[in-house]
Amino acid sequence: MKFQSNSRKISLLACALLLASFAVSYAHTTPDYKFKVHNNTKSAIKKILVREDGKQDWGYFDIGGGIAAGETDELIWDKSTDNGACHWDFKAVFANGEESEVVKFDFCEKNLVLEFD
Repeated sequence: MKFQSNSRKISLLACALLLASFAVSYAHTTPDYKFKVHNNTKSAIKKILVREDGKQDWGYFDIGGGIAAGETDELIWDKSTDNGACHWDFKAVFANGEESEVVKFDFCEKNLVLEFD
């Protein structure tokens, strides 16, 4: 009786470890959706606003202190957007308070670089 109890515990532990290894493996192989933003202006970009094509409400990327004039930064989509649409509207808010025109991008495109002029 004691042998059966121990073997059951060992089997359950082995199954749990197997499932945990699959979860860790999946987490490491899921790609981050990333892209680059190049600031081709003379003013720092302080905010990047984004909305799904056809939607009204804007969200934003956390770009820390901003993207300096002439610089390029890499941004990564939040995991919550992994099953979202490919087409998004973007605009930049600059240090002087001005906003860029709304630009549409296809984020299913590989090696995407957004340029703000």
